[in-house]
Amino acid sequence: MSFLSRARQALTLYTSALTLGVSAALAATPVVAQDDSEETWTWKVQSHWPSSSSSYTDSLKRLKRVLEERTDGRLQLELHEAGALFDAKETFEAVSRGVLEMGTISPQYAQDEISLAGIASGLPFAFRNVWEVAYFHKNLGFEQMLREEAAEHGVYWATDKVYPTEMVVKEPIESWDDFTSMKIRSSGALQSFLTEAGAAASYIPGSELYSALDSGVVDGAHWGAVQGAYSMGLYEIAKYHVRPALNIAGTDVIIVSQKALGELPDGMQKVVKNALDEQFWVRTNEYQYKERLVLAKAQKELGVKINTLPQNVQDKLMETARDLWAKEAERSDRAEKAMEMLKDYLRDLGYL
Repeated sequence: MSFLSRARQALTLYTSALTLGVSAALAATPVVAQDDSEETWTWKVQSHWPSSSSSYTDSLKRLKRVLEERTDGRLQLELHEAGALFDAKETFEAVSRGVLEMGTISPQYAQDEISLAGIASGLPFAFRNVWEVAYFHKNLGFEQMLREEAAEHGVYWATDKVYPTEMVVKEPIESWDDFTSMKIRSSGALQSFLTEAGAAASYIPGSELYSALDSGVVDGAHWGAVQGAYSMGLYEIAKYHVRPALNIAGTDVIIVSQKALGELPDGMQKVVKNALDEQFWVRTNEYQYKERLVLAKAQKELGVKINTLPQNVQDKLMETARDLWAKEAERSDRAEKAMEMLKDYLRDLGYL
């Protein structure tokens, strides 16, 4: 089968799955466990998103509404924005120990526990389209690999959505010297990548990001892509949106305490798991649609411009990226297996 045929087949399968996911969202009605109890549950949910972030509303509040509707109000989610109860990097452990019933994190915040986290949070310059990542997770089995490893820590892992991570900068990057002179807010594997590539990358919590950019502590940052930058007010200071994406990945994850999940009736457990699987498709599709809308708005109202990296800068970044891929494969047997699966997939797509 030719590459073009394989790509068309992969896209057809992705589109079919996406259609099914969206159809399920539109057709779903409340379904609760058929038990005689009228018991109710309230889960504390710690997010890594500030309440100002678009994903806090579009992902977390959506999930709250869906679960409450489909359990006739018997499962309530008590939402807390970033930093309200725990630091973002402490949330995985809190859910693992059952202190929290649910949380949202970036995979990179669980790197000490999950050896696949670096791959999950997005290997730089690996994928070129969102559908490719969705297919890797759902059709090639990467999501199941993540769930198996997280289960060893008492956590049920569910990727919220797939989307690109793209930088915004105060001044355009027009040369390699421009890039290496940058101070960039980053995190996790991308922070290591940008640092090794030559920029000065540092982690800054979302709640401090605007002031850091405004005061010149950093020259650029990534917080999701267009929607993230717009919702956090970053375009007020940084008018250049950089492409291509640093990565495309399942950068946001919903984690659930296995203990809390196991205390629900069987039917309600299925409702939770089905809602989380559905969320992946609904939010992945919705996110891409809103990216287009918000970019057009930012360009018109705030004068945002697309800064496409020069090819020589892209080539040098790709060299650094390949080295990072190799390091991620060394983290565990699971990581090595996932990396081989990824490379085979990228070869099939004609990228390697």
